[in-house]
This record gives sequence, structure tokens and C-alpha cells, in this order.
Amino acid sequence: MANPRNRGQKPGVLSARWHSAGTLVHMPSTDRSVARATLLVIVSACCFGSLTTIVLFATRTGMSLVTAMFWRYLLAALILMMLVRTAPRAAISRRQAARLMLTGGLAQAVITYLSLLALDYMPVAPLAFLFYTYPAWLTAISATRGKEPLTSTRVIALAIAMGGIVVMVGAPSAGSLNPTGLALALGTALLYALYLPAIASAQKGVPAVTATFYLVAGVAASFLIAGVATGELGLPQTPALWGYVVLLAVLCTVMAFGALLAGLRTLGPVRTGIVATIEPFFTTLLGAVFLSDQLGAEVLAGGAMIAGAVILLQWQGRPTPGPQPPSVFPAPTRSADSGCRSD
Repeated sequence: MANPRNRGQKPGVLSARWHSAGTLVHMPSTDRSVARATLLVIVSACCFGSLTTIVLFATRTGMSLVTAMFWRYLLAALILMMLVRTAPRAAISRRQAARLMLTGGLAQAVITYLSLLALDYMPVAPLAFLFYTYPAWLTAISATRGKEPLTSTRVIALAIAMGGIVVMVGAPSAGSLNPTGLALALGTALLYALYLPAIASAQKGVPAVTATFYLVAGVAASFLIAGVATGELGLPQTPALWGYVVLLAVLCTVMAFGALLAGLRTLGPVRTGIVATIEPFFTTLLGAVFLSDQLGAEVLAGGAMIAGAVILLQWQGRPTPGPQPPSVFPAPTRSADSGCRSD
């Protein structure tokens, strides 16, 4: 006899529930829960996609990038600490906590800083799309290490992504893409692809909100040290600058992570990744509306190719149809702020 709890649920549609060990278990879900989860992922992508535009407003108003990032991550860490304190207590060793903070404080901070530094050399649209090549780099790295097979679908996706870069960079009207900015954008995408497996290992078995707290706290500590060492650290001097800091902390960090994780519970990683491809397009739209960035056809065409490659990579990873045993996997964390994943 069918379980009455499953009445009204669409067969084959999976959601997830938290285990006490900080893992997600896929369970049947309704069409309404899938629609809600999809909306949450869209909200998350838009929050992450707002990062570069808000950072540019803050830095153009007189705040250094180091100061903006320090206060952003400090406020976000304080909010996450309160969320962790209200959540069911989860065991985490000092060694694992230190590993998460070091991973966040070193790798995450470097990726965040360099990716946003690229804004000094290129508009937000090409930066967003070029950074979004990281799934392609991750696929290539996994294949090189022998962890995942390089299937024909993945080869096609990699070719499309590389073709998108060529379209954006090689077009005659793409002369505005400074070589330094290009190197920073693609370099941080590659670093992020190397970083993701490391952070996945570091947060294994830890609830997502707890792991995110330690990561964010580590990034805040890293920017504190960098700011003191360079003399760039300071207080926001105007209400407008504090407003930007609050937006960065609440909108681009806490809300972005929270909506992502909530949507991920129902959609799973594959569909979440597909829906999240709207992020660079939203970033591009904000740049055009608020920063008066000129959008060339080559940027949009190349960006569409990169986004298409990401969708193809995610789609190729779908589970095969038919009865499947419940899937249990560690709940991943998304690194900030990557208008992009590293943000």
C-alpha cells in the first residue's frame, strides 16, 4: 500500500531532507516544492550576481576593496554565527573547524580578491561569463586526474566553452578586454575549479550552515590581516558606504547562501547548477542598467556559449530514469561571492 505521506507527489521528482550528520537524502517532492526550490535558486543566483555591481558602487565611492570585503564577511559571519547557535548542535572537531577556516581564509579570500580585482580591467559582463567557465575547467581537471571519464558529451561541452572564450576575446570589437583582466578572470576560474574539491573534502560531514560560517569567518580574518598589513583597512565613512556593506553581507552572502542551500535540498546539484546559469546574465543586465556597460554582440554570444556548455555538463550528469535507491551525499557549500561562486 502506498504511503499516505506520498499522496499528491509526482513520481520521479526528488527532493532532499537533512540527516543529523549534515547530509541530504533525496525524497519524493511535489510540483509545488520543486517550483519553490527553483525560485529559491533563481533568487540565490540573482543575489550572487549582484555582487560585482555593488562592489563597484562601493569602491567608486571611496571604499577600498579590502575594506569592503572585510566588513562584508565580518557582518556575514556574525549573522551566520547566530544561525548556527539556533540550529541543532552538530559535532565538529577543532581540527576540522581550523581546516575550514584556513581553506576559506587562504584560498577563498585569494579567489574573491583576484576575481573582483579584475573589475579594474574589464566590465562586469565579460568577467561574469569568463569566471563561469570554472565548471569546464573542473571537468577537465577531474578527467585528467582520472576521477571522472571524459565522455564525448563533456568533450563537446568543453569545446563549446572554449569557443565562447574565443568569441568574446577574439572578436575585433573585444579590444576592451584588457590582457590583465582576462588573465585574472580565467585564472580565478581555474583556481576555483581547483578549490572546489578541496573545500568539499574539508566540509564533509558538517552541516552546510556550520561549514559556511567557518569559511566566512576565515575569509574575514584573512582580509583583516591583509588590511592591517597594507594599511588599507578602515571604517566605512558614510551611511551610503555602510549601506553597500550591509547589502554585500546580507544580500550577496547570507541570503545568497541560504536560498541556494534551501533550493538545493529539493532540486539536487544537477538541476540547481542548470538553474543557476542565469547568474552571469543577471550580472550582465545589472551592469548595463546601473553601470552603463556597453554590451557587444560578441559578449552575449560568447556568454551564451559558456552558459550552454555549463548546462550541457550538468545535464549530462543527470541520473538515469527509472527506480533509484535513495541518494545520500554531503551538502555542498557554495563559495562566495562569485557574482560568481567564489565570492
